Amino acid sequence: MYEATYRLMLEDTTEQIRDNERRAFDKAIELLQSAQLAGRGSRQSVEALLFVNRLWTILLEDLSDSGNGLPDSLKARLISIGIWVLRRTEEIRDGSEDDFSALIEISDTIRKGLGRH
Repeated sequence: MYEATYRLMLEDTTEQIRDNERRAFDKAIELLQSAQLAGRGSRQSVEALLFVNRLWTILLEDLSDSGNGLPDSLKARLISIGIWVLRRTEEIRDGSEDDFSALIEISDTIRKGLGRH
């Protein structure tokens, strides 16, 4: 009985984590779309880049943790994406890039991969 209860708690916790991740990507997409309309250097741009940077920093820390249960190949791909995202946000921030569409597309793809779209 305790084992079944524990399993249910773990499933609930995993689903809550996925819900939080989906909401975070929803927010990132919303901010990035607003930044795309307002343009690089706008308040919306600064807010979007800061949020995306924080999100991917947290995700990269989690993906690097030895307790992360994702398959190594998936973790490696997500880490590569995260590094690219951080580079892209820096390129937009420093003015060498001004298009947010790739960040929006990547965020949307990851969001869809989390399910319940």
